[in-house]
Amino acid sequence: MKKLTLFLTIGILSGCSSIDTMDNPTIQVYDLNDYDADGVIAQRDRCKDTPLGAMVDNYGCPIVDPVHQREEVKIQFANNSAVIPPAFYSEVEVVAKLMQTYPTATATVEGYTSKTGSYEHNLTLSKSRAMAVSSLLSTKYDIDPKRLSTKGYGYDHPVNPDNPAAAENRRVIVDISNSQKITDMDWHIYSVDEEAQ
Repeated sequence: MKKLTLFLTIGILSGCSSIDTMDNPTIQVYDLNDYDADGVIAQRDRCKDTPLGAMVDNYGCPIVDPVHQREEVKIQFANNSAVIPPAFYSEVEVVAKLMQTYPTATATVEGYTSKTGSYEHNLTLSKSRAMAVSSLLSTKYDIDPKRLSTKGYGYDHPVNPDNPAAAENRRVIVDISNSQKITDMDWHIYSVDEEAQ
């Protein structure tokens, strides 16, 4: 046992005596800082000014998604009418706010009818409904008419095919698309919604 202890002591002491010390400072070749706080070191970061909180790829560039959204404008049109009751202006305002949020976005306003009357009459009526929403967007909410187009579908594509004359088939849908992209934001336990700040 004494021999084993002696061997271990000599082994440990000889091991400690052979440790090299660093007399010269280490030269850092790569910039390991993360200046924009995106989690990617500067040496690899290809996008230097990433928005704070954005989800990024391996090179520090924000992950972006194109904007494409379909909004159903819940207006209860009277039968055989393209007049938007003022009570439903708030529905159009939702679309206007989206268009204002994305100033390069364009929108196609699609009108639909219930199946009462001739196809030609309903096609004209659906176009009139789409034009009424488009007109309200440009006159009341200052959306440039060049950003808006209209299309009427008549009573094609009913929401309630079992009852083609149902009121819910009289509707308008706004299809918004944008060449501008939005950045995916990373959520974590410390994230705070803008409304809460």
